[in-house]
Amino acid sequence: MPKIRGPAPEGVQAAVVMLRTIEYLSETRKPVGVTALAQALGTTKSRVHRHLQTLVQHGYVIQAADSEKYQVGPRLVTLARHISEGFDIAGFVSPALRELRDNLGHFAIYSQMEDAGMRVLATVSGTSPIEIGVKQGSLLPFHASAQGKLALAFGPDDVRRRVLASKLEKYTPHTIAKPAALEREIAMIRRQGWAVAPNEVAVGLNALAAPVRDASGGLVGAVGIVDLAQFVAPEPAKDQIQQTLAVARRISRLLGFDDAGG
Repeated sequence: MPKIRGPAPEGVQAAVVMLRTIEYLSETRKPVGVTALAQALGTTKSRVHRHLQTLVQHGYVIQAADSEKYQVGPRLVTLARHISEGFDIAGFVSPALRELRDNLGHFAIYSQMEDAGMRVLATVSGTSPIEIGVKQGSLLPFHASAQGKLALAFGPDDVRRRVLASKLEKYTPHTIAKPAALEREIAMIRRQGWAVAPNEVAVGLNALAAPVRDASGGLVGAVGIVDLAQFVAPEPAKDQIQQTLAVARRISRLLGFDDAGG
């Protein structure tokens, strides 16, 4: 969390503190005391307390009577839900997907994590006259897709544990269907920061995917390219990796992720 510094006018500075307070409480997801919040924001307890009281009065923050700590309130939760419902993620990421397609020529895809897998929300066709890709709206399996394996590597621990404890469907002879082998794959993905799934959902098809994060640093989706395995190899070309990672980072920054600090 960056500290509040600089010679900004008091009105602007007050707005920054208010916004940072809301961000911190949303990211922490547990009650926080005034002292801890002031330290996190790099400001004074009295300033934080004034803003907290305003937020409490308007229902955006609540104060626990037993601990005097603060947490996100019902009005902020409702506001977040309305924003989420009205947010067109497909339109938001499409320009970046088109750029990725134009630079590499491959089918470009954005998917978002759900309980049962990675849902394909936006796609851009490749430049090849032969259409190779994934249907928008498809649900990609966690263990057998590049996007899904990213979720296992960087997503919630409970999702990973649930998938590893379940029966892993073998779509092709190349699908990773043994938990120990999948765990090794997950560890490698964490080290390198990207994932592939050559021949795992369909023989001859491969995908390369990179993680997309939100302001909290949590994984919310994945950007990827899809093509025949002869064009996206099991060990992808350096420029394919670099450009896919770059687009994922750019979308993450637009979603509020601070890659310099995280």
